[in-house]
Amino acid sequence: MSRSAADRLLDVLGAFDQVHPALTLTQLARRAELSLPTAHRLVATLTGWGALERDDAGLYHVGLRLWETAALAPRGLGLREAALPYLEDLYEATHENVHLAVRDGREVVYIERLSGRSAVGVHSRVGARWPLHATGVGLVLLAHSDPDFQGRYRAEKLAAFTPYTVTDPERLRRMLAEVRHGGVAVSDRQITDDALSVAAPIRGARGDVAAAVSVVVPVAGARTPTLIPAVQLAGRGISRALGWQPAASGPTASA
Repeated sequence: MSRSAADRLLDVLGAFDQVHPALTLTQLARRAELSLPTAHRLVATLTGWGALERDDAGLYHVGLRLWETAALAPRGLGLREAALPYLEDLYEATHENVHLAVRDGREVVYIERLSGRSAVGVHSRVGARWPLHATGVGLVLLAHSDPDFQGRYRAEKLAAFTPYTVTDPERLRRMLAEVRHGGVAVSDRQITDDALSVAAPIRGARGDVAAAVSVVVPVAGARTPTLIPAVQLAGRGISRALGWQPAASGPTASA
């Protein structure tokens, strides 16, 4: 089936990712599976509108106009602005990597990160995506997603990044139950073998889990029992900033 003009425009934008933030016109055409003349025409349209920008070396990047449009997403800039004071408090308490993330399908998307020079090295950055099962924030968001979705997720092949990444469906099911019961997720060396993540849910005004907050620390000497209340406090603070009222949100607000 032939692709519509809108499909082809989206394919051009979709050619950019974490590994390919800058592309030549030829690379764009190849990654979007377009002929060079078609890619040239579409890229010119996107560049004229501001969705793409071309640097002095002839490489194309995602443009500022697209970022301005994306900032209107309620799960983007608005959530970040509400959360930032609490993220800063969590960072001051730990001086480690602090993350704010939301779920997009089978992946977690990071929309804010605070980090100091001495913090443990991580692969996350704003806009980065990781599978839900392998990160603290992802485990929180997966645990509070629809049960049918959880079942489908566990049934598919799960990517492993270290020997500690949980890929067994039954073990993951038990982990998610523990997250819902305890109100916190601990992801131990699942992305890198030197880091541990503690994450807690962030609830919207209706009590549903809208996002997650986490702190990532070196696994050596990690004081998990101390980190858990700090992360949960940040999660509750952000939730209240979003309009969550525990007494009025019903049973969903208890986890």
